[in-house]
Amino acid sequence: MERGYAMARKESITMEDILSAALEMTREEGIENVTARKLAAKAGCSTQPIFRIYQNMEEMSKDLFERAANFFASYYENYPKKDVFAFVDLGMAYIQFAMQERNLFRLLFLSDQRHGKSLYELLNGKSGAVKQEIARAKAAGCNDPGELFMKMWICIHGAACMAITGDYDLNEAETRQLLEESYRAFV
Repeated sequence: MERGYAMARKESITMEDILSAALEMTREEGIENVTARKLAAKAGCSTQPIFRIYQNMEEMSKDLFERAANFFASYYENYPKKDVFAFVDLGMAYIQFAMQERNLFRLLFLSDQRHGKSLYELLNGKSGAVKQEIARAKAAGCNDPGELFMKMWICIHGAACMAITGDYDLNEAETRQLLEESYRAFV
């Protein structure tokens, strides 16, 4: 190597590293605690790599939101589907997600900062979960599966919100029974 020329330092912190650290922080502490300095500490770097990749924290939060949405979609796709009634498995997964991932649930489903995504789009996800459930309800003879979804969704979302605040004390079997009874009542 000639004098005066130094080799460029290898980039060691990637976008993936930053987003993984940001998702972990959000899961543990909530999105409100994801600041550039705290994120840098979590990722094991200075703030420089963050701002090399992102112009600002708002730009990073868009990618983080997408990562969180994909996390929920994967959670739902891997949730065991075993109920004969439409919307029950979706409701069970949603309520369990609220109980197990409170901070991600708040970010995705209780925030007004959804980066252009509606609640329906987030819930439907890449798998088309809501569309599939609507088709199941229609195949089971429901005359207005869209209206059924709306009614079920009010029950499901309400239960999940109660889980977030600690006001929900039904166990898994009782929750499934509640959703099945709601389905039968709304059909």
